[in-house]
Amino acid sequence: METKVVINTTSSTEKGVLQTAELYNYVMDTSVYPREHECLKELRAITSTHPRAVMGTSPDVGQFMALLLTTINAKKTIEIGVFTGYSLLQTALAIPDDGKITAIDVNRSWYEIGLPIIDKARMTHKINFIESEALPVLDQLMKDPENKGTFDFAFVDADKDNYANYHERVLELLKPGGIAVYDNTFWAGTVAMDEASVPESKLASRKALIEFNKHIAGDARVQISQIPLGDGITVCRRN
Repeated sequence: METKVVINTTSSTEKGVLQTAELYNYVMDTSVYPREHECLKELRAITSTHPRAVMGTSPDVGQFMALLLTTINAKKTIEIGVFTGYSLLQTALAIPDDGKITAIDVNRSWYEIGLPIIDKARMTHKINFIESEALPVLDQLMKDPENKGTFDFAFVDADKDNYANYHERVLELLKPGGIAVYDNTFWAGTVAMDEASVPESKLASRKALIEFNKHIAGDARVQISQIPLGDGITVCRRN
């Protein structure tokens, strides 16, 4: 029997499109938790005790990412925004043993919360963690011709103001047919709310995400699908 880990009872219904806790829990109990790796469960439980637990990747998003990764046989990936590493571990578990993940985050101490569990899962050798702002690292990667057009997959879950900037660089790094996933593109549903109803703390990122969503919808370089998992994800396939 699955032991429920409540990361944030309120945020589960606030963040998701599924507007009842009962339906959200049904999805989790029926199709997500039974397939969740034991180390992912452990990392999710530890993350739930963090003051910023809401930043953790939703397990339904993680499950879908793993499906995408295995479908395209991804081997070389990049992650922008790591936090405690739930999505990072999910990716590491999904790619082959000689696969590589370039993982970028401004705060290594967050990554180190999950690192013992990632090590326990024997996935550490797949990860190149870089403590830095993401844009300088991406620009440096693009200077090497061996990187441009060679990544299979990208997951972006960092500062929302830079999503459009990340997108331009990610497209340069992805190979044709490569996939990028952008997290939080619903921003707790505020992208569809009247501005006067949005909490002040969410206004700036809401504006950035509305602009990003419009930009991505008109970007002929990618096929897209905005999917109601977690806090909303936008999946892009580079043409």
